[in-house]
Amino acid sequence: MEEGKKSAVSDAGAWAMNVVSSVGIIMANKQLMSPAGYAFSFATTLTGFHFGVTAFVGFVSNATGFSSSKHVPLWELLWFSIVANTSITGMNLSLMLNSVGFYQISKLSMIPVVCVMEWILHSKHYSKEVKMAVVVVVVGVGVCTVTDVKVNAKGFLCACIAVLSTSLQQISIGSLQKKYSIGSFELLSKTAPIQALSLLFLGPFIDYYLNGKSLIKYNFSSGAIFFILLSCVLAVFCNMSQYLCIGRFSATSFQVLGHMKTVCVLMLGWLLFDSQLTLKNIMGMVIAIVGMVVYSWAVELEKQASTKIALTKTSLTEDEIRLLKDEVENAPVKDVELGETKA
Repeated sequence: MEEGKKSAVSDAGAWAMNVVSSVGIIMANKQLMSPAGYAFSFATTLTGFHFGVTAFVGFVSNATGFSSSKHVPLWELLWFSIVANTSITGMNLSLMLNSVGFYQISKLSMIPVVCVMEWILHSKHYSKEVKMAVVVVVVGVGVCTVTDVKVNAKGFLCACIAVLSTSLQQISIGSLQKKYSIGSFELLSKTAPIQALSLLFLGPFIDYYLNGKSLIKYNFSSGAIFFILLSCVLAVFCNMSQYLCIGRFSATSFQVLGHMKTVCVLMLGWLLFDSQLTLKNIMGMVIAIVGMVVYSWAVELEKQASTKIALTKTSLTEDEIRLLKDEVENAPVKDVELGETKA
């Protein structure tokens, strides 16, 4: 019972860390990147800074013995980093080429895509309660975030690449942890340096293509440097908690519960930045929250059902024990050496 309570508390802690750090980084980046703030419009390069600081924290942690380093083949780390960087670049391109409404729809489509991918790659099946909850969450978040929807061929292609690579990346985090019995922070420490180097090298070129601005010409004021550092610190917790959550839950659960961050961002935008909050937004948030509650309930039902099946498989009923006894008592006795049946 105590172990169950500790597990529930640590699960809640991992999730709370992800929500708080994710919402915090969105707010910090809004101040850093908005024209009204410091107009730092280099999103891909900023992500490179994030992974650079995360890699440094991982190096210090391993050097001081706080965490241990386990072997993961280099080709697996390179493959994962390529998928993760494709996800980041694809998301940035999708946001640039598509309307905000279509960008939000592409993000919402990740839940069904992750479900299908887990079914194809890991033969995972979902109960009708879980499917129902996923639909409710998607509808709720869609109602409160999707406005104008304009589609073009380039934008649609980038959105598809972004959705597929992000879904594959999140599934890979869980499967790599299980495959190599490696902790979330240890895996992050191994992937972060590769992602940092590649994003810091390619990021300025990608950002120049996205907005036509050069990083070299940007005026790094003390305020901008402060928010870059704050964003990097929050990114360490955000990255760590993402790996932690997917390792503890699943990629699907991470996507569903992740929309709680969308609701929090809308609320904080209204409270801190005077963003407009319409009746449509409020209705959508209520539907999304109901969907998340239903999803949590449905997942708990699945856990209880799987526990019952496991107990049934590992324990014999009274009838089975009686039949086994009868078979043993009535079975003919054989001479071990000669292999003959004794009368």
